[in-house]
Amino acid sequence: MAKNEKKKKSWRDKFKFAVTNDTTFEEVWRIRLTRYNSFLMIFFVVFFIVGATASLIAFTNIREFIPGYPDVTMRRDILLNAIRLDSLERELALRDRYFENLTAIISGDIPASSMALRDTATNYNSISFRTSPEDSALREQIEAEGRFNISQGQSLPASETSLASLHFFPPVRGIVSGKFDPSLKHYGTDIVTKPKSQVDAALAGTVIFTGWTRETGYVIEVQHANNIVSVYKHNASLLKETGDLVRTGEAIAIVGNSGEIYTSGPHLHFEIWYKGSPLDPEKYVIF
Repeated sequence: MAKNEKKKKSWRDKFKFAVTNDTTFEEVWRIRLTRYNSFLMIFFVVFFIVGATASLIAFTNIREFIPGYPDVTMRRDILLNAIRLDSLERELALRDRYFENLTAIISGDIPASSMALRDTATNYNSISFRTSPEDSALREQIEAEGRFNISQGQSLPASETSLASLHFFPPVRGIVSGKFDPSLKHYGTDIVTKPKSQVDAALAGTVIFTGWTRETGYVIEVQHANNIVSVYKHNASLLKETGDLVRTGEAIAIVGNSGEIYTSGPHLHFEIWYKGSPLDPEKYVIF
């Protein structure tokens, strides 16, 4: 019991730390502390040093001197790479969807994007369509307005395989510099014309692809009736977007020299595909 009481008293004992002048022995500075106060003071000093160091590392650029910690340039590159990767994944998904839809269109099936728009909760077999006098009048008006449109009436019967009755509008006027040659994997015709001339649609249809490739530059593809697809490559710029409806002879692009491999000057590479097979454009179009 006496020992414990002695320890308590020694814990509370006061100590004086003084600074004196060595010559005059004058007391310059002094402080009185107990062991308890000394412990608290050391604790707060250590806490302050640790907090100040953590704050400097967290809120200043000193943290960049820590080995292995990324600097501003590295963090920016990481963020940009993450954005580019996300964009690349989106482009790959769009490209895969495009090829799936193109294959479905060529084979006569319904594109996947169109099927996704159907409401599965609705019974389409129970829908009945009724004509009204207003609808009949509107149909007569539309038919009268499009009677002399060269893009109308070009659909062939399902049993007819000849394309001779179709009127292909020349996309550009110029000189043929490269002929159709499947043996060299050249599935179209190259036409040299004036730079920045407009490229016209060969037939009426729907734009199914617009984009840029390293080989052929700016490309636009148009889906027409009777499983016909026309392709226009090496354009300087495109005037239409995917999903746009175009008429025969309507401007869809500008002649250019885009692409890094298969081009040597301003020209148009024009292709015609029928049921998935390439055709010689010179047999159907007079350039």
